[in-house]
Amino acid sequence: MSKVKVAAYSVSLDGFGAGVDQSLENPLGKGGEQLHEWIFPTKTFQKMMSNEEGTEGSDNEFAEKSFDNIGAWIMGRNMFGPIRGAWKDDEWKGWWGENPPYHVPVFVLTNHPRASITMQGGTVFHFVKDGIDAALAQAKKAANGKDIRIGGGASTIRQFLQAGLIDEMHLAIAPVLLGVGEHFFTDIDLPKLGFTDIKTVNGKSATHVVLKKKG
Repeated sequence: MSKVKVAAYSVSLDGFGAGVDQSLENPLGKGGEQLHEWIFPTKTFQKMMSNEEGTEGSDNEFAEKSFDNIGAWIMGRNMFGPIRGAWKDDEWKGWWGENPPYHVPVFVLTNHPRASITMQGGTVFHFVKDGIDAALAQAKKAANGKDIRIGGGASTIRQFLQAGLIDEMHLAIAPVLLGVGEHFFTDIDLPKLGFTDIKTVNGKSATHVVLKKKG
């Protein structure tokens, strides 16, 4: 049965999922890169960067598993790029170059229309103006029975959580304090939302927390 998942999403010890002032120079916001230091050395991430070497162990296992059985992604516009407002042109095609790591349809939430973009490796970016329900309906159709991964950022995941649409989450708790940024847990009551099945695994550079709804 298809599930809606959050996977390999990094959060600081003080609950921030991104730094402030995202830009071309700081795609994760100022200080946000610290949140992802657990994944950068892993074999899975290095393979995305066309490198053969990389670390194994728990961190890599979670990174690798985050791509298992994924048939479609949904992400907020900030995760797609730093551009705000109406699309001025079609030049910006995401952070990852011509061959993004998704390799499945990706549905980008936006307030401004834009034609779909076909990339190398099977990634197709579709732009959805009609909110999370429309994006999820399109993603489920495209996933064809596989799982849908909600990629972020924090505000996008919160919208899906508050609507009760997420079945399970893997959060990588990074041992850093950001102090400021985009707080992940604002207005989120996880027990009330049904996330009472909790598993933790200590990786080399992060604590991995898997939350599921019982039953």
